[in-house]
Amino acid sequence: MEKTTFQWILNKLPYSKPFLFVDDISHVDSTGAEGTCVFNANAEFYKGHFVDNPVTPGVLLTECCAQIGLVCLGIYFLGEESKLEDLKIGMSSSEMEFLLPVFPGEQVRVVSELVYFRFQKLKCTVRMYNKEDKLVCKGTLAGMMGKSNG
Repeated sequence: MEKTTFQWILNKLPYSKPFLFVDDISHVDSTGAEGTCVFNANAEFYKGHFVDNPVTPGVLLTECCAQIGLVCLGIYFLGEESKLEDLKIGMSSSEMEFLLPVFPGEQVRVVSELVYFRFQKLKCTVRMYNKEDKLVCKGTLAGMMGKSNG
């Protein structure tokens, strides 16, 4: 069976390094999304968070969950024909619980499940797992997803 490619979704992401936290999308459908990210061990923020014991800040774990679980899913709903310059994306709420640290160079996997997508508001639950498949963080994210009218 041929692997489905979601490169078209990655091409529409409105982020670039060093603020891109999506390396691969393994699954997207009308019920959710799944993908991975490796946090660059040489990222500048590790120098100060925390000195001599660096961990990935929770806000960046949340951002990774949002990029994979919310934005990639939203782009899927808006469709392959939509143009990047026409996409309007904004997070409207987040509630996250952090359970384990993510260290420099560590790969994580994010799984999202759709709660609803209506009136251009997308809401989903997200879970992040480490390489040992242990739950790192979980929560609920919501955002506005749509195409501009111009």
